[in-house]
Amino acid sequence: MASVSAPAADYAALALDIKRWARELGFADCGIAGTDLGEDEAHLKRWLDDGHHGEMDYMARHGDKRSRPAELEPGTLRVISVRMDYIPPGTSNAWNVLRDPDAGYVARYALGRDYHKLMRNRLQKLAERIHGAIGDFGYRAFVDSAPVLEKALARNAGLGWIGKHTVLINRSAGSYFFLGELYTNLPLPVDAPAGAHCGSCRRCIDICPTQAIVAPYKLDARRCISYLTIELRGSIPEELREPMGNRIFGCDDCQLICPWNKFAQDATEPDFAPRHQLDGAKLVELFGWSEQEFLQRTEGMAIRRTGYEGWLRNIAVALGNAPGSVQVREALLARADHPSEIVREHVAWALARHPKTR
Repeated sequence: MASVSAPAADYAALALDIKRWARELGFADCGIAGTDLGEDEAHLKRWLDDGHHGEMDYMARHGDKRSRPAELEPGTLRVISVRMDYIPPGTSNAWNVLRDPDAGYVARYALGRDYHKLMRNRLQKLAERIHGAIGDFGYRAFVDSAPVLEKALARNAGLGWIGKHTVLINRSAGSYFFLGELYTNLPLPVDAPAGAHCGSCRRCIDICPTQAIVAPYKLDARRCISYLTIELRGSIPEELREPMGNRIFGCDDCQLICPWNKFAQDATEPDFAPRHQLDGAKLVELFGWSEQEFLQRTEGMAIRRTGYEGWLRNIAVALGNAPGSVQVREALLARADHPSEIVREHVAWALARHPKTR
């Protein structure tokens, strides 16, 4: 990044403008942080040493670049952090979907358009507004697309604190939001980090279906349903299948139970609205999708990340946990000879839980 220079007073005014422009572009909030993440780096290294990242090798692949912004993008002095609320009004009640064992639960963030490109485009527009005000400056935009400790940076930028479930919580808006960053060489004034307000509450720890939150602020991803249904490419450990219930893509339980989400704000972005009634669609119907239908109906959505094989694997587990019925058994039998060994294994497990009745 090329260096820039301007009077300190100008940077203070620019910081206020940046926050205003961010809100005008649809971001719910914006803050500015420095690049010191020493304590978070130590926490990350302990987490990796414990093997809690599972098969997410990319978490360790880039060395210290994840916790040292200036090594990832040389010249970085500040990080402009933004957040965007993602649950639109009218979305089916999450608890009601979880209580319906015949329905498939999809994490609320994944019901509509994939947020990555949308937010990155908005960050690019924010950078263009800054350029229009001051001329050339160094920057790089990130939206969950590179080794970035986005929650720690957002905390330092005053956007919220990291809760005991390791999710960022905003005092005025709960935790249902996406994060994005602009790394920049502008020496902007930084915001005060957000203080923690979890207190003695441990509801997120107690409700986790697979007990993945092994201690406050410590998540074993290998037990997390979000990891199992999205990141894991192989077989889901048998002891974790029944606790998964009807969750077929991600899991929100630790957020749903969090008292701070009574302050959650509705999304203003219409593209986040649920597609194909995925905020409560029936498992048998979803299991019947062909690969072509899966690819067509999930185009531009985060659900694509699990792949068709993972999609069928996850739904097979949910069908194994569903009440027995002719429809459930027939749906499973239709996939019993699927070309994928992973799918066949999980279908066989589900069928064993639904023995044929007279």
